[in-house]
Amino acid sequence: MHEKSTPLVLPATTEGSLADLPLRWASAEPGRVSFSVRSAEGWTDVTAATFAADVSALAKGLIAAGVQQGDAVGIMSRTRYEWTVADFALWSTGAVPVPIYETSSAEQVEWILADSGAVGVLVETAAHLASVEAGRSRLERLRHVWVIDHGDIDSLSGDSGTVDDAELAARRAGLDRNTLATVIYTSGTTGRPKGVELTHGNFLTLAENAAQELADVVASAGASTLLFLPLAHVFARFIEVLAVTAGVRMGHSSDLKALLDDFAAFQPTFILAVPRVFEKIYNSAEQKAEAGGKGRIFAGAAATAVAWSEARDAGTVPLGLRVRHALFDRLVYARLREAMGGKVQYAVSGGAPLGTRLGHFFRGIGVTILEGYGLTETTAPATVNRPNAMRIGSVGLPLPGVDVRVADDGEVCLRGVNVFRGYRGNPTATAEAIRDGWFRTGDLGELDADGFLRITGRKKEILVTAGGKNVAPAVLEDRLRSHPLVSQCIVVGDGKPYIAALVTLDEEMYPSWAANHGLDGVAFAAARTDERVVAEIQGAVDEANTAVSKAESIRKFALLEGDFTEESGHLTPSLKLKRNVVMRDFEDEVDALYGG
Repeated sequence: MHEKSTPLVLPATTEGSLADLPLRWASAEPGRVSFSVRSAEGWTDVTAATFAADVSALAKGLIAAGVQQGDAVGIMSRTRYEWTVADFALWSTGAVPVPIYETSSAEQVEWILADSGAVGVLVETAAHLASVEAGRSRLERLRHVWVIDHGDIDSLSGDSGTVDDAELAARRAGLDRNTLATVIYTSGTTGRPKGVELTHGNFLTLAENAAQELADVVASAGASTLLFLPLAHVFARFIEVLAVTAGVRMGHSSDLKALLDDFAAFQPTFILAVPRVFEKIYNSAEQKAEAGGKGRIFAGAAATAVAWSEARDAGTVPLGLRVRHALFDRLVYARLREAMGGKVQYAVSGGAPLGTRLGHFFRGIGVTILEGYGLTETTAPATVNRPNAMRIGSVGLPLPGVDVRVADDGEVCLRGVNVFRGYRGNPTATAEAIRDGWFRTGDLGELDADGFLRITGRKKEILVTAGGKNVAPAVLEDRLRSHPLVSQCIVVGDGKPYIAALVTLDEEMYPSWAANHGLDGVAFAAARTDERVVAEIQGAVDEANTAVSKAESIRKFALLEGDFTEESGHLTPSLKLKRNVVMRDFEDEVDALYGG
C-alpha cells in the first residue's frame, strides 16, 4: 500500500460559502473585468460589480418566487453566462442547484428532478421545457419552470424589489462550508445515475487552495479562460468556481463549430478540455498540412516538439534540437498557438487519459497541458500536474488537502477536503463507496517514488481472457483513438481466447484523410469495407499493440457502421463509453470476431 498527501496551503476553516465570492471582488475591485459575454455584436465585458449585482437581483427574485434555503433547483442549459449567474444566485439564497445536461432525454430529466426533489428548474429553450413537461405530472414537488429564452431570468430579477438586502444577507449568513451546495448526477455508464452531494467547502476550500497552488496559471497578469465544456459536468463547474475565486476573466462558449472563432476573439490564457479535443486539434492540423503539401514539414515539426519536450525532462536540450525547435516555432508552432487564440500557455486536461505523445507534443509547441485526475465524487480534481512539478504521462500530485492511497489490489483511494459527503438518498451506495474514511474510486493506479499518480485502468473494466490474462483496455483504446481515422473503439475479450476490438470511423476527419491518401472518390459509407482503409486501421492496431505484451494485443478487429455517440446511447454526456450498452447492442459483431 502506498500513500501521498499534500497539506493545505490555507488554514482550514468552516466559515464562508460560495455565496461570498461575487461580493469579494465587487468590494475589492468593482471595476475588475470578471466575465466577457458573447453577443451578436461581439464580446462585452462584465465587471465584478455588475456580476455581483446580477447575482443579487436574481437571488432576490428567486426568494420572492418562494425558493427556500435547502430547496433543490435544476439548471438545464448550454454553457453560458446565465448559468453562472444562476449558480451563484441559488447559492446566495441557500438553495441547491442541480445541473442537468442539455442533451438529456425526458426520462433522464424526470429522474433527476424527482430524485433530487427539485421545487423548480431553470431551462434554456422551448425544447428543454418540453423535456420537463413530459414528466411534470409525476413531479409532485416541482412548482416552477423558468425558461431563459423566454426572458424569465429578467422577469425574476425584475421582481427583486420585494426582497431587501437584509433578507438576502441573512440567507448568506446562514451558510457555511458544511452546507450542501449542489447535487450532481453521475453520467451513468451503468444503471441509474446517482446524485453526488457536494458541499460549499468541497468547492470553496479546494478552489482557494488550488488557486494558490496553480498561481502561475490563474493568477498571472491578464489570466483568462474560455469555458466550453458543459457546466453540467463537475470539471467545468469546478473551473467556474476556481475562476471566480481567483479573479480570472471567464467567457462561455457552447457552439463547438465556432470554437476557433471564439478562441481568436476571446484569447484565453488557459483552457480546459478532455483529451479528445486535443486529439482533434492535432489530427486536424496534420491533415490540413498534408492537404497543403506540407505533410513532411508537419511530421518533422511534431517529432521535434516531442523530442524537445522529452529532452527537457531529461535535463538537457542539445543545440541542434534547440535550433530545429526554434525554426519550427516560426513555421508551425506559432500558427497552432494562434488557432487557439494566440495567448494560451496552459491547458488543463481531465476525464480520460491524455497519453504521453500528446502531452509532449503540446508542451513542445508552447502549450503545456496539465493533466489531472478526479471524479464527480471528488469535486473534479484530486491530483494535477503543476507548471513547476509535472511528469508527463502521470496525472500529477495530490492537490492541497487531498490524500491519495493505492491499495494492495491497485485501487486508487482518496480522502480530503474535496470528497463528497454521500449519495443523495442512498446510504447503502455511500457506505460501499466510502470505507474507513477513504473513497474507493474503482480506478487502478500507481504512485511513483515522488508521489506522482498514474492511472492504469478501471477495476471493473479489466478483461480476463480464457487463458487467465488480465488486460486493461484503456491503454489500447487510447492509442487507437489517436489515429485521425478512428472516432471510437472498444476492446473486447473477457472470457475469450484473445483480445479483439470494435472500431468506428471518424466521419468529420475522413474527407481530408481520404483526399490526402487518394481515396477522395470513396464515399464515407463505403470506407469501412475499402481494403486501403482496413489496412490503415490495421496499421493503427499494430502500433497500439506495441504498448502491450503479445497476450494482451489485439488479434482481430471489426469496422462498424455508424458511430458510438451520446445520441446513439453509447456515450455519456462526458464522452465516456457505456461498455455494457455497446456490448449488448453489438453482441453479434463481437461473436463474429470469435467465429460466431
